Parts: sequence; structure tokens; C-alpha cells
Amino acid sequence: QVQLVESGGGLVQAGGSLRLSCAASVSVFSLNAMGWYRQVPGQRRELVTTITRDGSTNYADSVKGRFTISRDNAKNTVYLQMNSLKPEDTAVYYCYAAPAAPPITWGQGTQVTVSS
Repeated sequence: QVQLVESGGGLVQAGGSLRLSCAASVSVFSLNAMGWYRQVPGQRRELVTTITRDGSTNYADSVKGRFTISRDNAKNTVYLQMNSLKPEDTAVYYCYAAPAAPPITWGQGTQVTVSS
């Protein structure tokens, strides 16, 4: 079973930046993909970004051009660099890992709060 440990997050003013980290207990190359979802209380969990085993990335339209996902293969860690943050980015961010065989594994979640 894959285990994920998230770090980063916190409180930042609009226009600021934060970086999230997600360390996996297995090689990232054993996973089909990793990435982040985010969730606001009372709303559905929203896919933010994904990076696949071969390094392909995709982003939600709402974060394109502001967020960047990257990976350190040696550390089995993915990063989410969030720039030009907006109040509407406020949410709990959950790292996920998709192994070759289900189920998806989730991180513990980290709060990101953007003040206006």
C-alpha cells in the first residue's frame, strides 16, 4: 500500500505563492500518476493537476499558467508550486497516487488559505 506524506500549505495573501510537497513511500515510476485534488467544504473534490509516469502533466483550467507540478524522481516526491494565488484557491489540497492496481491512495490533506 502506497503511503503519502504532504507538507506545505498555510496562509498567504492574494498574489502570493506557496509550494506543496507530497512524498511517496514507493518509486514514482511504479505509479501511473500523482497529483492534487482540492476540496472546499460542501463542494465536490476538484482535480487540480496530474503528472503521469512519463512526465506528462495537465491542469484544471482555473489554475493553468499559475500552478506548476514537478517531480523529484530520486526523492519520490512531487511538488505543486502555486503562484498568483487567489482567494478562490482556498481549499484543502489532497495529494493522490494512482498505482497500477486500484485503489487510489490519498494524502492527509493540507489547508491552503488565500486572504484578499
